[in-house]
Amino acid sequence: MEITKDTIKHVATLSRLAFNEEELDKFTDQMGSIINMADQLSEVDTEGVEETVQVVDRDTVFREDKPEHWQGQNRETLMANVPEKANGYIKVPVIINKDEDE
Repeated sequence: MEITKDTIKHVATLSRLAFNEEELDKFTDQMGSIINMADQLSEVDTEGVEETVQVVDRDTVFREDKPEHWQGQNRETLMANVPEKANGYIKVPVIINKDEDE
């Protein structure tokens, strides 16, 4: 896979990043090197090698996903500490515009 400046510009746009020409050149070279290294891995003979999901022999412990009540806290305390609110909700910045091309 060839990494071009246009590829880096596209990823930067999706990531909401802005790069100057010097940075675009640098990141295009760096990303190209990373992709080339990953391509080299496909040349390795892995016949008979078991898949590795985790390198450390540990079990993942999951907790039940259930809401917990804050002791001594309530909605008013929470809302008193948020920087912006609207109609009783926490207001956050828009990160996805439906009008933008994908």
